[in-house]
Amino acid sequence: MKRKLSILSLIAFSMLVVTCRVAQKSATTADQSTAQQTPAVQADTIPAFTANPSPAQLTPEQSVRSFRVPKGYHMELVASDPMIKEPVAIAWDGNARMYVAEMSSYMQDVDGSHEHDPVSRVMLLEDTDNDGKMDKSSVFIDKLVLPRMILCIDHELLVNETDTYDIYSYKDTNGDGVADAKKPVFQLGKKAPGNLEHQRSGLDWNLDNWIYVTVDPVRFRYKNGVLKADSLPSGSNGQWGLTHDNYGRLFFSRAGGEIPASGFQINPAYGALEFPDQYSEEFNAVWPIIATPDIQGGLRRLRLPDSTLNHFTASNGQSIFRGDKLPADLVGDYLIGEPVARIIRRAKVINTNGKLTLENAYKQQEFIASTDMNFRPVNTYTGPDGCLYIVDMNRGIIQESQWTPKDSYLRPQIQRLGLDKNVQHGRIYRLVHDGMRPGPKPKMLDESASKLITYLDHPNGWWRDNAQKQLVILGDKSVVPVLKQIAVGEQGSLSRKPSTLGRLHALWTLEGLDSIDKDVLFTVMKDEDPQLRRAAIWISERYIKQGDEQVLDKVSELKNDPSYDVRTQLVLSTHDSKSAKAKALNNEIVAQNASSEMLASARKSQLKNDAVKTYGLRLGRLEESDRKMVMAGASTFKTLCATCHGPDGKGLAVGGSSMVAPPLFGSKRIVGEKDVLIKILLHGLHGPVDEKSYPDVMPSMAANDDEWIASVLSYIRYEFGYTGNFPPSPPSTTPRPANGGIPPEVLKRRNFKPFVQTDEVKKIRQETAGRTQAWTLADLEKAGQ
Repeated sequence: MKRKLSILSLIAFSMLVVTCRVAQKSATTADQSTAQQTPAVQADTIPAFTANPSPAQLTPEQSVRSFRVPKGYHMELVASDPMIKEPVAIAWDGNARMYVAEMSSYMQDVDGSHEHDPVSRVMLLEDTDNDGKMDKSSVFIDKLVLPRMILCIDHELLVNETDTYDIYSYKDTNGDGVADAKKPVFQLGKKAPGNLEHQRSGLDWNLDNWIYVTVDPVRFRYKNGVLKADSLPSGSNGQWGLTHDNYGRLFFSRAGGEIPASGFQINPAYGALEFPDQYSEEFNAVWPIIATPDIQGGLRRLRLPDSTLNHFTASNGQSIFRGDKLPADLVGDYLIGEPVARIIRRAKVINTNGKLTLENAYKQQEFIASTDMNFRPVNTYTGPDGCLYIVDMNRGIIQESQWTPKDSYLRPQIQRLGLDKNVQHGRIYRLVHDGMRPGPKPKMLDESASKLITYLDHPNGWWRDNAQKQLVILGDKSVVPVLKQIAVGEQGSLSRKPSTLGRLHALWTLEGLDSIDKDVLFTVMKDEDPQLRRAAIWISERYIKQGDEQVLDKVSELKNDPSYDVRTQLVLSTHDSKSAKAKALNNEIVAQNASSEMLASARKSQLKNDAVKTYGLRLGRLEESDRKMVMAGASTFKTLCATCHGPDGKGLAVGGSSMVAPPLFGSKRIVGEKDVLIKILLHGLHGPVDEKSYPDVMPSMAANDDEWIASVLSYIRYEFGYTGNFPPSPPSTTPRPANGGIPPEVLKRRNFKPFVQTDEVKKIRQETAGRTQAWTLADLEKAGQ
């Protein structure tokens, strides 16, 4: 049903978006305790809200005119259909040739028919006259299954397809723009599970020379033409999209959990750390400029007065802008697309005592918004020319078929609007600012290592990243002496004294060439810039883990460093060392900073990471006291309870006989009130269970102490409770209530706390002290009323 805004609603909405306020970005080279504010920034025009947007496919030129951007910015078309179709990711080689991964078979109808047919491709595009618009194209790779990750390595392109973990390198050996050589660089040879929305993305070559991906608990190092995997015990993070900032912090997002940013506090190699207040609930609200009826979440995800999406639901394709051809106040900001809302959010990244938080740069308004109903931003990038690039699938459906079945809320909306007909299009845009001329094209693939060094100090982060990557890949160690000069702050072969960022890249290039030395690190540890001191500690881990006394003495001098970033890195880098001196230093820093939320949380995350290594991912993530309780209960269950209930909790039948005791797996009582289970263990249970009779009774376990009973129940609820038989959640068809519109059974599942404490057992034991008979389920039901 099409909704019309009342006059009052329009007035109210207009009042919300008249102005926007931009928080000044915190200084990037030091952690700050407060965020300063700049005066309000007036938007170019008040976004004209469109209550009944047309689902019709626009021409590329019409799409360009559909955008609302801040004053001074404008969008330019870089490439569009028919040159490209269904683009999802791009990558530039060292000469700024653009590779475009296309998912040509993605949701070509509402049922996702033939989605995994090998008909997708990677296109190679070039801008031969440097006017910003691609004018030359070729099909670089054809007949792929939904390519999802691409990374340029020298003259080759690494590609990963959907449904596989394998990664191949493709190369054009004769210069015709078509790959004619293929070789494996990483192979597992097994099928990747999950639908295409729940598989990996990324291949992000970070400052630390590791290549990161989302979803899978692994990162890679490129050595001798292949990818070497390194496991991440606590797992990776994210879903579709991965980026890093100037200092090597990774930023993930998780659309499936409606989480627009995650994993940015510490590197995943150290564990997992999230703060509940790393952005506010207000940050989760999105502000489209058109009605958005085609949402998977149903009416609970609509802002009912104007039928706009009210919350991030498909956040993806994030980037930290690091270019030099847009206003300086955009550098370091977090940008993330929301294709259901047809917007791109801009967030300020604020460093408060080492803890990062995000804030929307505008008040109830978005950085980029479109009235084109087919605008589907799925990736953003800083480009070689210093501008921001946006990949737009430009299509009607942006949801996998798993969420568009016949009984879903979304399917009739798609069909009513005819969005399922809008396929095989695509746009790539760049955001440009008035009066700023995009930078020149690089020629890194044709240049020497000595020339590449000069780009490590380039004002555009794309140039710095790619110069570092190319230097590491070439492996030319003749440039090591100059790199050392730049790393310690000398001019070297540069035209001026190097900046902090240039020195950082020189330092990490040395690390990538395996040519770092202690003298360089010791010099950088004394630098006035905290990010250089932090990097020097980070790189020193190779020595710290070995217990190198000289290095430990030097890093110990930073234990009272004024920067929280430096102290946090010290805690992270000394944790895994087996050296008694390193452990003492780690403990001392944590003790001296007991009031620091960041340091205490970083230490806790690493302890949990240790537990994951020892106990596995699921048990390792538990608090130590909870894990101890579960493990004690597991031992008891397997030696006592399993003889009747079965080792898997599904009951036990021997020789064709009926089960001797009811199954625990999937029982509604396991996920029910703790008091009921405590009573059963204290006094026993007899009579029918779920309308079935069993040959024996559950005996009283009251002779055991409270801790014993709590541990057994904690294990049972932990091991068998998460699979409790909650009914499936029906599509929401009612207005969103105060609880967020989440069905009660789903809330119950999310809020389920399996662990039973000894004082809870003690309380029930005291309350039922006079009972001598076993319970029946009827008795328990009456007792609970």
